[in-house]
Amino acid sequence: MNTYTIAVTQPRKMLANLLTWLDKAVAHADARGFSPEVYVESRLRPDMFPLRRQIQSACDTAKFLAARLSGVEAPRHPDDEATLAELQGRIQQTIDYLDGFQPEAFVDASDRRVEVPALPQGSWVRGEDYTIEFAVPNLVFHLTTTYAILRYNGVDLGKRDFIGAMSIRS
Repeated sequence: MNTYTIAVTQPRKMLANLLTWLDKAVAHADARGFSPEVYVESRLRPDMFPLRRQIQSACDTAKFLAARLSGVEAPRHPDDEATLAELQGRIQQTIDYLDGFQPEAFVDASDRRVEVPALPQGSWVRGEDYTIEFAVPNLVFHLTTTYAILRYNGVDLGKRDFIGAMSIRS
């Protein structure tokens, strides 16, 4: 397995799955006669981020993972999405951003020096450590929480919706 697969291919796939979940959320709300915008501020617990922030965080994690491992600056987003359509746009922008990366950008990414704003000034981690110890678990956390919020609110999602299609060969 290579770094490009971990930093671009899999996050892109999971964000595409997320778009499908939101389509199902809209269909669920429409079938039951309520506004799908109800989901935007839904949360599992009062001390957790709402769906909106879970999605923004998943998108940020995906774009920062690819950017930091390839040594480029990630685009900034103002985090002002207030509707499901705007969140879907944010997800699609992130997918489009990931689509712009080529595998060559990740040569030696495992050993690349990665500075993370949350770390003490002057501190850094190796690309591999950033990926395995922070970025991948953080991405999975925010996607899982998004999935759980939607499931909690009755959206018909299953494990296959979360995992998505596999690259089956015969």
